[in-house]
Amino acid sequence: MNIYVLLKQTFDTEETITIEKGTISEDGVQFVINPYDEYAVEEAIQLRDQTNGSVYVISVGPERSAEALRTALAMGADEAILIHDDRIGTDEASVSKVLAAYLGDQAYDVILGGYFSVDNGAGQVGIRLAKLLNIPHVGSITELTVDAGTAMVKRDAEGDTEEIEVSLPALLTAQQGLNEPRYPSLPGIMKAKKKPFTTLNLDDLSISEDALVSKTTRLDLSLPEKRQAGQKLTGEPSEQVKELVSQLKSKTNLF
Repeated sequence: MNIYVLLKQTFDTEETITIEKGTISEDGVQFVINPYDEYAVEEAIQLRDQTNGSVYVISVGPERSAEALRTALAMGADEAILIHDDRIGTDEASVSKVLAAYLGDQAYDVILGGYFSVDNGAGQVGIRLAKLLNIPHVGSITELTVDAGTAMVKRDAEGDTEEIEVSLPALLTAQQGLNEPRYPSLPGIMKAKKKPFTTLNLDDLSISEDALVSKTTRLDLSLPEKRQAGQKLTGEPSEQVKELVSQLKSKTNLF
């Protein structure tokens, strides 16, 4: 069984975001595997071990993404592919088209990815890629069983659980709770250095730059306003209600 994992490198969630000259500063920032993609890597490794298959991790992004791919190799993935080219935009439409151009020439049974990336929260790449490859997609899965060309999954449905059966090949995106990702071991880190690692650019794929027109444009970037201290209303309940309504009228547009 060939299992591909879509992987994105993101800021460590503990990092402080700083904006300089309209862009997010990367100076001194610690980058990690997108946490939801890490669940996908772990699930792919477990599925590979059950089926005697292979796990390929693939990323479309800057050169620094190689670090995240090598971490996935150290976890146990078999091969890594980095598609890096400054002509490729960062919006989800462009990234999914590039992935489709590559995966369209590969043999795959399961494609796994994270439910969304923690840096932009869009969650569009998996859905768009499944559409481009014309394969089923199930998002936010919390349990996966594969047998005889069929995937049985449980998915988080806003607090409830749905059980869905889809034919393979299929694209599935991981939700928290799917598994507990392993830490790379020292032997795993040493083995990762010898595993196949392929770097491609746009010229290596059957897609032209003209096909990668961005579907979204960022107009502005700003940090949220600092949260102000709360205020505790005192007095009788009727007095508190009057004061609350008064403040809502004067400080918001609710009335």
